[in-house]
Amino acid sequence: MSRISFPRSVCPALLACAAALLLAGCQRFQTVNPNTSILDTPVPPAQEPPRELNKVSLPAYRIEPPDILQIEMLKLVPLPPYRAEVFDVLQVRVANTLVDQPVDGYFMVEAEGVINLGPAYGNVRVAGMTIEQITEAVSQHLRRVLNQPVVSVQLARVAGAQPVTGQYLVGPDGTINLRQYGVVHVSGKTVTEARVAIQKHLQQFLDSPELSVDVLAFNSKNYYVITQGAGLGDKVARFPITGNETVLDALAQQTIGGTSPVSSKKIWIARPSPSQSGCEQILPVDWYAITQGAQTSTNYQILPGDRVYIAEDKVTALTNTIARITGPLERVMGIAGLSFSTIRASQTMGRNYNKQRSG
Repeated sequence: MSRISFPRSVCPALLACAAALLLAGCQRFQTVNPNTSILDTPVPPAQEPPRELNKVSLPAYRIEPPDILQIEMLKLVPLPPYRAEVFDVLQVRVANTLVDQPVDGYFMVEAEGVINLGPAYGNVRVAGMTIEQITEAVSQHLRRVLNQPVVSVQLARVAGAQPVTGQYLVGPDGTINLRQYGVVHVSGKTVTEARVAIQKHLQQFLDSPELSVDVLAFNSKNYYVITQGAGLGDKVARFPITGNETVLDALAQQTIGGTSPVSSKKIWIARPSPSQSGCEQILPVDWYAITQGAQTSTNYQILPGDRVYIAEDKVTALTNTIARITGPLERVMGIAGLSFSTIRASQTMGRNYNKQRSG
């Protein structure tokens, strides 16, 4: 067997190229040979992707359009000094009342601007007053009937305040619209960061607001299943990520239903780089091993932005390509044949007609 030797002048160049490759900051973990469509180059052990039996928790969810948030308002009290309005509800407690006529409950400010403390005490006008002024007004009114009443008044419910509790769609500009309280930018924030931002914004209008925030619809994090169409057009399906899907789960989706009649068993995941560094991963999937052997080594966990690609069957693609090329020719030949047959039939009918006339 002959040995291949290189000139000594070439060796430094080869070493320099090898060193450059080793020192490169980023490389694609797997590649597809464009000539054979064979997936090769195994993943480095230190950068093994998560699999069915070795899943990882996704990073903290970052809110983005068009997610839908659920906000529950736990404390909604206007900034002091608040002046009572019609249909507000006040909590009034009075000590040293008549034995059979206690005053301890909730009283709505009626349309006339008064609260009714009962038949023994009558009405007290409170509209337009602060809580301190209402407390003093109720005390003076009750002194007509009681000896040294002790009055406590609190604001229980504000009729004119716009409720915050509800569902909010994150708009294209990354904000949610809190109606009369304005807009708050939440895009790029975690749920905790969004809650803090909303509370800080509402402090302009409310006294120490307290609320809870949750993501009702995870619409901004998705993965894609792309089925190559064998010359008939590729099919792309988008699904929301839950953090628990694998390749098998992706292909088991109702709209996918496994591989199509024009698909081969060559499947891989194209995983985008989190930055513009070009460090995309191509992870091959052994479909037969997953389905027939219950092997989990290539049943990778799906991450946000993944593309599960199902390659076409080459024979089917070639057949469709030939049919697409020969189809117009067949139609033209068919039209020509039909025209020729029509002409011949017309000529035959004409000759027969002439023979009948001459006979």
